[in-house]
Order: sequence, then structure tokens, then C-alpha cells
Amino acid sequence: MRALVLAAGYGTRLRPLTDELPKPLLPVLGRPLLLRTLDALVDAGCEAAAINLHHLAEAIPAAVGDEHRGMRIVYSREEPILGTGGAFVPLREFFAGSETVLLVNGDSLCEWPLADLLARHRRRRAAATLLLAGRPDPRPFGGGIGIDRGGRVRAIRREPSFGPVVRRFVYAGAYALDPALLARLPQGSSDSMRDLFEPLLAEGGRIDSLVTWKPWHDLGTPARYLEAMLDLSARADAGWRSNEASVAASADLRRAVVEAGARVEEGATVEDSLLLRDAVVGAGCRLRRVVVGPGADLPRGSAWSAALLTRWRPDVTPPAGSRRDGKLVVTPFAG
Repeated sequence: MRALVLAAGYGTRLRPLTDELPKPLLPVLGRPLLLRTLDALVDAGCEAAAINLHHLAEAIPAAVGDEHRGMRIVYSREEPILGTGGAFVPLREFFAGSETVLLVNGDSLCEWPLADLLARHRRRRAAATLLLAGRPDPRPFGGGIGIDRGGRVRAIRREPSFGPVVRRFVYAGAYALDPALLARLPQGSSDSMRDLFEPLLAEGGRIDSLVTWKPWHDLGTPARYLEAMLDLSARADAGWRSNEASVAASADLRRAVVEAGARVEEGATVEDSLLLRDAVVGAGCRLRRVVVGPGADLPRGSAWSAALLTRWRPDVTPPAGSRRDGKLVVTPFAG
């Protein structure tokens, strides 16, 4: 069994955070998100994994290397970016001879039930088996994946439908696949849902599903990233802090996540917020629902809410809706 981890994307909605850090390397309670995904592949019995690269392409090999807990890692550098289907095309030789192919999104946070997904895929002998998340509302995610009473996929989007749809769930970012299907993908860029699975459904092919009720988070925006970190750290009212962070005794932390190297100075209040590596919260600052990017330095006594705060860089154009404030770029949360 071999796997493809999708890690080439730009993370556009997380800019300017992703201008210096690929989305799969976002820290999750002290570890890069991607390492959690690779752990799940190892635990599921994966022999080797490919990771596709494009945006900030060399950052991921530098962080991961050529193996993870004995699982071999290979890299597929894309120029231009090839999409969720096209990513397989340069890797056909890598997947030759595999009994089953796994695909996992490198930017989703999930307690991946990959062993259960593989077991269901093999038991039901479907062409593909999609992992679906049971908790989120599918409406903000394009309507989700439609399944019938037995769990067979009948619709990838709202329309068209290829059979009775009784429930809709959010695609969780993983599927198991018969490797013979890879020959159907065209050269160049393609989308696995649009260009592989929808035509397969139209032909009467069988795509199955597994619904997981384990925690799942889409980290597509700063607000969603923050919500995911607070959810993971919810066991303690004070949140989570790295042993390598510095927090003044007089600082007041309420459901805060503080990564390694971050510093919170005297009298600061940090509530429902995430501080990334080497962020500095000046004395007397007041933060509520804020993500502070790596190395961002918040002035003493300043107050912030519902925003991503990153350090200003002259070589980076801030995204639309952002503003410069001294040495900071302030990007308000959407909505």
C-alpha cells in the first residue's frame, strides 16, 4: 500500500501566514500538521508515501526528510500545479503494483481512521471509498457528498445526482482507490472529484464511503485554524502552551494556545487566541480571538480582536482587506 499526500497548494485564504509557511507545516500543539498525517499513514501500514510540492516547495522536504518512522518519503515537484487528480500522473510508476492507493489531504486536521477506511474499501470491493466527516454542516462546503442509505456515493456536488441521496456529509480529505483507476486520469491538471469520480458515477461505477465522527477540521482560514487549535486544547481552561514558550506570571491566559518561542509579557490578557513561534505579546496587551503569526511583535498596551496579525514584510503584498499597522499586517477574520 502506498499513499499520496497533497501538499502543493498555496493556502491563499490563510495569507499572509502562508507566504512564509506552507499550510501543511502549520503547527498543531507543537508539531507540524503534516507529521500527524504521516503518523496516521504509518499506523495504517503504508509502506511509502509521495508528497506533491509546489508552493514554498523546499520547506516540506527540509522539515520531513526522506523517511518518517521507517516509511519512505518521495517528493513530486509540480510546475505548474496539477490539481488533486493530476498530482497522480507523474507518480504512476511509484504506484505501479500497489494493491490499494490512499490519498490524504496534507492540510486537513483529523484523527484519520485510515485502517477502518481501508477495511471498508477492501470488504465492499468498491472502485473508491471516500472518507466523510459527520460533524460539520455540509452547506458551507458546496453541499457535501451525497450518499444513499447503504453509504454508496450518489452525488459529488448538489447536481447531478446518480441515484437516491438520503444524507450529505463533508468530504474529509481522504480516499482509498483501486490503482487501475489512475489510468483514467488525463495528462496535465485535473480534479479527482470532477474528472475521475463523477464520470465513474455516471457510468454506474461503485464509490463507497465511510463516515467518521472523530474530530475533523478544515484549516482553510485563520478563523478556522484558530477554532481547530482551541478545540484540540479544550481539555484545559488555560489552553495549551509549549514548554519552550515564555509567559509572565502576571499574564492572564484564557483558552490560549502558545507555541514554542512565543513570549507573553507582564499584565497581558490573551483569550481564545493562538500565538505562533517567536510571537511577542507586549506588556498590557489585550487579545481576544486573535492569531499572532511567527515573529510578530505586538506593541505594549495594544488591543486586538478577530484578526490575523503577521509581521510586515516589504517583499510581500498583503491580501485584500488587510491593512498595515506599524510593523504589523492586520487581516480581519472574514464574517
